Amino acid sequence: MTAERTTGRLLVSTPRLDDGIFHRSVVLILQHDDGGAQGVVLNKPLGADVDAVLPGWGEHITSPQTLFQGGPVQLDSALGLVTVSGLDEVPPGGQLLFGSVAIIDLDTPPLLVMPEVSGLRIFAGYAGWEAGQLEGELRRGSWFVVDSRAEDLLTDEPERLWERVLRRQRDELAFVAYFPSDPELN
Repeated sequence: MTAERTTGRLLVSTPRLDDGIFHRSVVLILQHDDGGAQGVVLNKPLGADVDAVLPGWGEHITSPQTLFQGGPVQLDSALGLVTVSGLDEVPPGGQLLFGSVAIIDLDTPPLLVMPEVSGLRIFAGYAGWEAGQLEGELRRGSWFVVDSRAEDLLTDEPERLWERVLRRQRDELAFVAYFPSDPELN
């Protein structure tokens, strides 16, 4: 799997990743090149009030209106991702990453950003891999790499995203969605 082919795609944890934030996680890869990779975990809501961390943003968050744990790296930082209709619609303080996904500068006033976007999610931290680290995890079978869909970023049922992404695959990968969370229940 080349770095260019994972940017904008999803990493879906295999049953081998059975603890911590990556257990049954779905990671959207934001950037992957020879220097490493960065992404955000899409299905780990924290239940934290966004306005407590970033005043003024909470009312603009796509449901569920909570902060998400984007990964184990830099949990004291926040990352805002939005969906846009097209290149001409990137909001002030925004930068298109791929497809309809853009990153926004959370220092930009929300009232300037929100008229230009379809949805917003804010993540505490991110998932990061050093050069070659993600490729090694892929070779070991820790992740499935699948295509992303626009609705994955802003799902209103993040707790079901792992299963839904796997079930929509057109091969034996769809059966992994039915693995029990605890292998001893198998």
